[in-house]
Amino acid sequence: MRLSTQPGMKPIRVVVADATLMACGLVSAGLKRHSQFEVVGFAASADELFGLVEHARPEVALISATLQDGPLSGLAVTSRIHGEYPQTRLVVLIDRSEPDLVVQAFRAGATGVFSRSESQFGLLCKCVLCVHRGQIWANTGQLKSLVDALTQMPFVRVVDSNGVNLLTKREEDLVRLVADGLSNRDIARQLNLSEHTVKNYIFRIFEKLGVYNRVELTLYALSKSRRAEISTSSDNAPELVAAHSRES
Repeated sequence: MRLSTQPGMKPIRVVVADATLMACGLVSAGLKRHSQFEVVGFAASADELFGLVEHARPEVALISATLQDGPLSGLAVTSRIHGEYPQTRLVVLIDRSEPDLVVQAFRAGATGVFSRSESQFGLLCKCVLCVHRGQIWANTGQLKSLVDALTQMPFVRVVDSNGVNLLTKREEDLVRLVADGLSNRDIARQLNLSEHTVKNYIFRIFEKLGVYNRVELTLYALSKSRRAEISTSSDNAPELVAAHSRES
């Protein structure tokens, strides 16, 4: 599978975490066949992975939902890494797209979910590239699970008790730009604001709407506008929602 990258781009520093060292080795070997990636280490346990991220500071971490520590231990360490090292983009590897698992992965801080039973390895490479660029990686079914979860969340608010829109015009502009995939830096440039001001705006929007991260904010924007800009690379390929992960 031919991967599209920018000329002169440095290899993406990646760490891999899976339930066994053998599984880690297989994923790592596949990535190493592509010059776009530099595998800087792999781990089979949550503590080993956290230490590896702390030491190597990878740009992307591929984390199986289940590690050596037990079922869903990968999700727990994903949340921990997201809190301590938000600059590392996180992709959760799952065996199949169970709706609850997909939602838990994104809420833990992942910006990509890759189902190993539904996609070929070549698409995992594309997933890493897209997540590294700040996009969210989810196929149609996974995206539906997220939208369904959002519509079922009772704390997502649109108006206050008096029917007044909770968001100001400027805040709505920021929501649209987040949904369009712009980073804090890009939003700051477009609105002629500082990155610090943009960050404060976004956290304030999180509090007003009762959402926890940029993924849920993007889904809020999509559900409100009734539209989603999705690009599909092939009939079986995951679809991409252009949005950035939460930035600290």
